[in-house]
Formats: sequence, C-alpha cells, structure tokens
Amino acid sequence: MIKGIIIKDLNKNEDQRGWLSEVYRKDENNFKPVMTYVSFTNFGQKRGPHEHRLQSDFFVFLGPGDFELYLWDNRKDSPTFGENMKVVVGENNKVSVVVPPGVVHGYKAISKSGSLSINLPDKLYKGENKKDEVDEIRYEEDNDSRFKIV
Repeated sequence: MIKGIIIKDLNKNEDQRGWLSEVYRKDENNFKPVMTYVSFTNFGQKRGPHEHRLQSDFFVFLGPGDFELYLWDNRKDSPTFGENMKVVVGENNKVSVVVPPGVVHGYKAISKSGSLSINLPDKLYKGENKKDEVDEIRYEEDNDSRFKIV
C-alpha cells in the first residue's frame, strides 16, 4: 500500500426505496473537500495519469461501472517512493480513495456501459474564481513516462 493513500469500503444500505451510501464524514478523517465534480468515462477511455503538487483528491467509486485505478508514489521523501498499485474500483468494489499530492493517478473505464466517478478535491480547480494555474503535472502524452495506463 502506498503511504498516504486511504481506501475505504463503502457500504450500500438498501431497503424498498432504493439504497444509500455514506461517502464522506469529517469525523472519519482530516480531509477537507472544497468542491465536487462528477465524471463519466466511456468504456476503454482513460483519465490521467497525472499528479498534483498541492491538491489531494477524494474519489468516490460507487458505480455504475468499474475502473482500473492506477497509483504511483512519486514523492521522493516518501517511504513508499517508487511503489505502484492497481485496483479495480466501482460497482463491484465500492470505495472512496484519498490520493495525496505527489501520487500519480489515473483510471480506465472497464465496463461496456462506461463508468461514473465523483471527486471532492481539497483545492479549487484553477483557484478562487479560476484565476490560478492548474495544479497538474500531466503524463498522458509523454511517451517516455514510466506512468502508463494499459
């Protein structure tokens, strides 16, 4: 396990009305989200890999659909520097995942119908009023990168 990555199983509480799943509670960790976005990814498509210098991401993978989630520890001062992991997340493995700054991450939709994710990052995209630079180091187009989603 990469240091700082938090993977939490999400329980699906069902009754005759449908289901409910708690995805975030401030009493369970110190993470403080500042915005939320929802992303749908078509089958076989990839998002990332990229990393943030300052931002942590709090992903929610409940479905519909599944992803292969890829993580690489790129923090030189981390005891797990250089380690990587891949985990299937989503409809068949309902989890939330906290990804700290410096951990390269990305995912690929592996369900034919596509896959849905939610992110609650702790920094605003492009800062207040979208006036700052984007906090991302992108590796998608770097053919020499060791960070590959296959």
